[in-house]
Amino acid sequence: MNIQREYPAAPLVGTAAAIFNDSGEVLLVQRGKPPNVGQWGLPGGLLDVGERLVEGAAREVMEECGVAVEISDLVGVFEPIIRDEAGQVRYHYVVVDYWGRYTSGEVTAADDAADARWVAMDRLEEFEMYGESRAVVRQAYALWQADGGNEKRDADNAEKTD
Repeated sequence: MNIQREYPAAPLVGTAAAIFNDSGEVLLVQRGKPPNVGQWGLPGGLLDVGERLVEGAAREVMEECGVAVEISDLVGVFEPIIRDEAGQVRYHYVVVDYWGRYTSGEVTAADDAADARWVAMDRLEEFEMYGESRAVVRQAYALWQADGGNEKRDADNAEKTD
């Protein structure tokens, strides 16, 4: 399906996810296409017609990073609106952000991601990204920790070996 992203007739709905591995690192992608080429953010993209938000988030992470994930809870809604020099809306997205856990696969940048990598939370400031995206990552990390962080994985593994 060919969707007009630039100067759209209506806002476009997307989904993204802050994915954490067992070490508490977050998965970030570097944008390879406009808008914001070269900037870092969460893997995500436009929702397909008939697709649920969490399904779209998991699909986008797989397409951009090559990893399977388990999507957990909603973190928030991010609404980037980018105007041109004349003040016209050039891009308008409504992105529903989730957090989730890495389950399997090797991180590889694909689709429209120029790069993809695990980033330690104490290194987040080193990556050029929207302030709103950085805030979503921090909120998602707090939710990941509240849900047991890597302790949940350890408990799940202990149940499997018992």
